[in-house]
Amino acid sequence: MESIEDVLLEAEDKMDKSVGFVREQFSGLRTGKASPALVENIPVPYYGTMTRLRELAGISTPESRLIIINAYDPTALGSIEKAILGANLGITPMNDGRVIRIPIPELSQERRTEMTKLSKRMAEEGRVAVRNVRRESNDQIKVLEKGGKATEDERDEALKTIQSLTDDYIAKIDAAAKAKETEMMAV
Repeated sequence: MESIEDVLLEAEDKMDKSVGFVREQFSGLRTGKASPALVENIPVPYYGTMTRLRELAGISTPESRLIIINAYDPTALGSIEKAILGANLGITPMNDGRVIRIPIPELSQERRTEMTKLSKRMAEEGRVAVRNVRRESNDQIKVLEKGGKATEDERDEALKTIQSLTDDYIAKIDAAAKAKETEMMAV
């Protein structure tokens, strides 16, 4: 069986991954300017396998409102174009046979509000994931105490530490959500 230190390290690692996942999701949310992060994780069917767009093409932003996708294999352009349309990002790719150009339109106030709601939902999912890690870790600590591998004092101290970690990681998610919301609402 593991020790209290193992449980705490595992909890911190899982909470850190939850925050990282939320930040990665936020990078795919569209703001008013072009960013490769907007499209790089879109899954594209390529020879029967779902492949991330960034593995199939070079993605650049030569201007603040334009993304250019240069496929390594020109035969994949059609699949890439369909995948971008299917991702429902509110953008329309233009395929000229060599590259795909994606002009990024200004976000309407309605679309900004919609995106803000989506970011809040993503943040809440992240907070729930962190709380689930807290619950699992607390249960593991209590099992260690029942099994005689930890004293009551050690258990109480570990539970306080886990709560402190939970508060810290939820604060990180909240800060990332606030920053994303501010970025999206900026005209």
